[in-house]
Amino acid sequence: MSYDPIDHDFERGLNNRRSILGDAWVERSLSNANSFNAEFQNLITRFAWNEIWGRPGLEQKTRRAIVLSITVALGRWEEFDLHVRAALLGDPENRLTPDELKEVLMQSAIYAGVPAANTAFTHALVILREIGPQIGYLLEPLEPAAVTHPGIGLEGRSSGKPSLHYTARARHNGKAPRHTVVLSHALGCDLTMWDELANLLAEDCRVIAYDHRGHGSSEAAPGMYDMASLADDAAALLRELDTGSVVWVGLSMGGMVGQELALRHPTLVGALVLANTTSSYPDAAREMWQQRIATVQAQGVEAIGDAVMGRYFTDEFRGSHGATVARFRRRVVSTDAIGYVGCCHAVGNVDTTARLGAITVPTLVIAGELDQGTPIAMSQTLANGIPGAQFDILKNASHLSCIEQPQAFGQAVRSFIENL
Repeated sequence: MSYDPIDHDFERGLNNRRSILGDAWVERSLSNANSFNAEFQNLITRFAWNEIWGRPGLEQKTRRAIVLSITVALGRWEEFDLHVRAALLGDPENRLTPDELKEVLMQSAIYAGVPAANTAFTHALVILREIGPQIGYLLEPLEPAAVTHPGIGLEGRSSGKPSLHYTARARHNGKAPRHTVVLSHALGCDLTMWDELANLLAEDCRVIAYDHRGHGSSEAAPGMYDMASLADDAAALLRELDTGSVVWVGLSMGGMVGQELALRHPTLVGALVLANTTSSYPDAAREMWQQRIATVQAQGVEAIGDAVMGRYFTDEFRGSHGATVARFRRRVVSTDAIGYVGCCHAVGNVDTTARLGAITVPTLVIAGELDQGTPIAMSQTLANGIPGAQFDILKNASHLSCIEQPQAFGQAVRSFIENL
C-alpha cells in the first residue's frame, strides 16, 4: 500500500482559504507560522477552511455574509476587518458589493444590536475609504432624511385631481436606469400588488407604481369613471414625475388603462405589457359588470369579496395560499365603494378593439391559462390586433397571474424589457 505524503484536508482548506482571503494575506499568515502557532494554523486550515468552507451547501457569498454577521455579533473586530476587506476584494464570483455589505450590517443592527452595527459601520467605512477607488465605489454625502427604503422607494402624491398615491424606486445600484417602468394594478388591488416584481425590475430600471383613483391611498372622485379618465390620470402623473416615455406594465384594469394611454398619449408609452386583460367585453359580461355595480351600491364591497377571490385565484391556489388570498380579500373589501363602483363602470365599458392597430409600440400580451375573468381568447384578440405583439400564456395561472406565478411572470416581463 502506497503512502500519500500530501494531507488533502489541509490542501483543500488552504485552497479555500486563498480563494476567500486572497493569496497575499494567506502568504503573510503562513510566513509568520512558528513552533508555537503552526499547529493552530494547521487546525483552522483543515477544519474552518476545509470542513466548513469546503461544504457545497451554501454559496461562498452567503458564507461571507454569515461570517460577517457573527463577527459583528461577537465584536471580533480584527476578524471582521479581515473578512470585510476580503469580501470587497475577492474573486468576482464570490465577492460582496459595498451595497451587499451594507445589507449585512443593516440586518446585524436588528439581530446583533445597534451598538455592534454602529461599530461595524465605522470599521467598514475606514476600509471603504481606503479601497473604494480600487473597486470603483465612491462615498458621497447623503442626508439621512433623504434616503428611502429600497424595497418601497420614495412615496408621494400627485398634485392633480384626483390626487394619486405612488411609489418610485430608483435603480438599486445607483446607476442610470435602462428604462422607467410603470406598474398599474388590477381592480380592487393597490400598488403593493407589484412589490415583488417592482423590486426585481428595480435592479436596472426606475420603477413607478401607483394607486388608481378610488383605490389604496389615492382620492376617489365622485361619479362613474371611463377608461379615458383613468388614462388621463396616469398621463398627468407621468408628466408631473417627468418620466418621459415609459414601459407600461398593466394587469387587468391596469392593462386596459395602458391601452388607452398608448392611444391617447402615445409619446408617454414606449412599450406595453398587457397582462390578464381585454380590449372589450361581450354584452353578457357587460351586464355582469352592471350587476356587480348594483350589488356594491346596495350592500357594499364586502358582499362581492368571496366571488372576486374565486375569479382572481385558482381553487388550488386558494387552498394552498390561504393567507395570501385573505390579504387580497381584505384589500378588495376595504376599497372605497365610490372608487370601486366608478372603476367597475370603466372596466365594464372598455372598448379599444377597433383601435388596437394604432398601437405601434413593442407589446407583450400575457394570459393566464386558467383565467376566467379574461380568458385566453380575449388576450389573443389583443395580440392579433396590436401589430407585432408577442403572446405568452402562463400555465396554472388565473387572473392575478403575477401573484400565482410570480417567477414565470417576472421572467416574461424582464425578458421582454431586456430586449427592447
